[in-house]
Parts: sequence; C-alpha cells; structure tokens
Amino acid sequence: MMKTDQSYMHRCIELALQGTGSVAPNPMVGAVLVHEERIIGEGYHKQYGQPHAEVNCITSVTVMDHELIPAATLYVSLEPCAHFGKTPPCSDLIIQKEIKKVVIGCRDPFSEVNGKGIDKLEKAGINVVTGVLEDECKALNKRFFTFHSKQRPYIILKWAQTGNGKIGSDLQERLLISNEHTNRLVHQWRSEEAAILIGTNTALLDDPSLDNRLWSGKSPVRMVLDLPLRLPTSLKLFNREQPTIIFNLLKNEDDGNIVYHQIQDQTNVIREILKACFTLGLQSIIVEGGAKLLQTFIDAGLWDEARIITNEQLNISKGLHAPILQNHQQVTIEKLFSDTITCYIPKQINP
Repeated sequence: MMKTDQSYMHRCIELALQGTGSVAPNPMVGAVLVHEERIIGEGYHKQYGQPHAEVNCITSVTVMDHELIPAATLYVSLEPCAHFGKTPPCSDLIIQKEIKKVVIGCRDPFSEVNGKGIDKLEKAGINVVTGVLEDECKALNKRFFTFHSKQRPYIILKWAQTGNGKIGSDLQERLLISNEHTNRLVHQWRSEEAAILIGTNTALLDDPSLDNRLWSGKSPVRMVLDLPLRLPTSLKLFNREQPTIIFNLLKNEDDGNIVYHQIQDQTNVIREILKACFTLGLQSIIVEGGAKLLQTFIDAGLWDEARIITNEQLNISKGLHAPILQNHQQVTIEKLFSDTITCYIPKQINP
C-alpha cells in the first residue's frame, strides 16, 4: 500500500464526514480524483436521494481538466454502487469516463452491491485496488455496516450519573445531572442517529421531548417501551411533532405520526424492537433510559457503544443506581466543565 494512497483515502474520509446526519440510510462516502499527484476533483454524498460521491467528484472537475479524467486515479472510501437505486450506478459512470484505475477503501456490505461494483469495474478493464485504510473506512460507516451485516441497528447506550453512580433520585422528581454544555452535545448525538428509545418510567418522570432542539439537523424517530399502554397522551411524546413508535402488548395501530407496535413475544422484547427497527430501515438507535431498559440491553449483549456522562461534583445519598456495564473497554474520555464523558465499546474477545 502506497503512502500517497493512504493520504488520498484520508481525504476521502474527511469529505465523507461532511454528509453526517444527511445521507442515511445511505452510507457516507467521499471521493477524490487525482492526476499525477494533483487533485483535479473532489466530492462527497451530500444528501439522501441526491448524487453520490463519485458523481459529485467527477462533475467538480474543471473544463480545462476534463481531458485528464481518463488518465486520473479515482479514490473512493466505499465500493461504487452497481445497481439502480435513487440514482444510476456509479460504476457505470466510472466506466463511461474511461477512468483506468480506482482505489477503494472497503467493500459495500449491502447485498445489492457487495462485490458487484468491483466486479463490474474489473470486467471493464479497470485496475481496482481495495482495502486502503479499510478499518477506518468501515468505522466511518459503522451504523451502515452493523445494519447490513448483523440485521439490526447500531446501538448506542447513553446515560448521565452522579459522582457516586446514581442515575436518578428516589424521589418522584427529575434529577438534573449533566450541565448545559453537555446537554447541547447530547442533542448533537441525537441528530446523528435514526431513532431514540426510552422506557415507560423515564417518559412519565421526565416528560422528555426527545428532539434535538439544541442542535441543527433532523430529530430522531421517537420510540418508547410502554407494554401496558399506561402513558397519558398529554405527554410531549404524543405532540405529533416527529414520528413516534409506542412498543406495547395490546395493539397495532398507525395513527399518522404515532404508531403503536404490538410486541408478540414478551420474553424477547428487545430483539423484537431491533427487528422492527431493521424492518423500518432505522440503522441506529440511542437508548437514553431508564436504568432497567439500559441494563436489559447490557445483559443481552446487544450494544455497540456506551456513552456515560458523570457529574463529578454531584453526589446524592439515596437514588437509583446507574446501569453496570459488562465486558467493556474504554475508547475515549473527555472533560466538559463539571462533566466527564466516557465512551466504551464491548471488549473484543481474542480467538
């Protein structure tokens, strides 16, 4: 692997990240067109349903550089598509432009693509190089890869706790733990995920809006687990301002922006929720409580990332204990005034 290949692929990743929150359920993709160590075109997938990275990259080439396109190398963070979706196949455009070499970060796990784009390019006589910064390119689209490889959404667990490990007060009132700066960050997190999930008690006690009003971008689909349907419709969850799914044991009903989804197997509620998310094309969920629901995900080993906010300056004598992670490893830690934000992933078990 050439160092220059890696540097251009890093640029593809930088470009791809500009599509964060705007391209799902498509993956984020960046592309760079290089002629004799000079970048003559760049592009990324900007919006779902709009042209892909390869198209934007090639169309960005100036008129005076058009004649250089066939002799240039195209770098792209994900395998070019080979099927008709919202847009025509990018592999066809690459072939049409007579580009002789394509360097790809990683294969696309989506069944309609997975190797088909590479195969089409190679059959057209194009020199295809794969696996450049493969791990980084897969990490870029961890939600997309998890969704298609595991047939479930990417699962993020999030909670705030006091310095002595309490997630809430034992009194029937909301305990405000994280500071205003962290709250804004949490709303940014929400804007990056397809759905957000809470349990019945959290809905009753906090009456949350579950939107990202403190950040720009689309709010996630709201989901609440209310098996006996005891939540009053006066709660903010029922304001119809964003799509909301109520998982319950009593009924299936589609009432516009509020959908009641009946759980069939009460012994496997979490897996039914994940199955519903897969069917609906929701590639990621952030689970924000309560403690019992979070612990259920942990105990089932169904999580990909845990983000724990700890207010080191706040301690309470009595309260609800925070969930306990199992088989985890820390990946990042940062301080945001009174709060410490620690991110964990499941511990990798060596074969």
